[in-house]
Amino acid sequence: MGRPRRLGGWRSRIRRRLLTTVVLTAVPPGLRGHLTRWLLEISPGVFVGNISPRVRELMWQRIIEFVAEGRAIMVYTARNEQRLAFKVHGHDWTPVDYDGLTLMRRMTVPDYIPAAQAPSSAKTRGTSNQAEHQSETVWRRRTARRKFKPK
Repeated sequence: MGRPRRLGGWRSRIRRRLLTTVVLTAVPPGLRGHLTRWLLEISPGVFVGNISPRVRELMWQRIIEFVAEGRAIMVYTARNEQRLAFKVHGHDWTPVDYDGLTLMRRMTVPDYIPAAQAPSSAKTRGTSNQAEHQSETVWRRRTARRKFKPK
């Protein structure tokens, strides 16, 4: 019959190392270089690799620390119905739990705003601000500094 199969071992440890994908937008180049230590950059700002959950969490903390004004999305395999999970930082898309499924919700603005609801400004459109910003003395100083004076 043969030996009974052993539970665990190196094959089960490999299965625990799960695929991770990170997408970065408008981040410092140093952060992209830092991520290449553990992940492959398959396209500008897109990183893929097999890393342990501990390294993944530490890497996500580092991403949040150095992302500055940019955005980051991490997708990794997990033990749930979808077999994946999301982490988002500084992005318009946010993960939302919908009956046990994680979906991405995008914050949008309506395309059409009726004129009655539109914010009105005190100024009319198309008028110049030149009179407000330039006084007569400023204009004189500028013309005096010009090298080539108009005739």
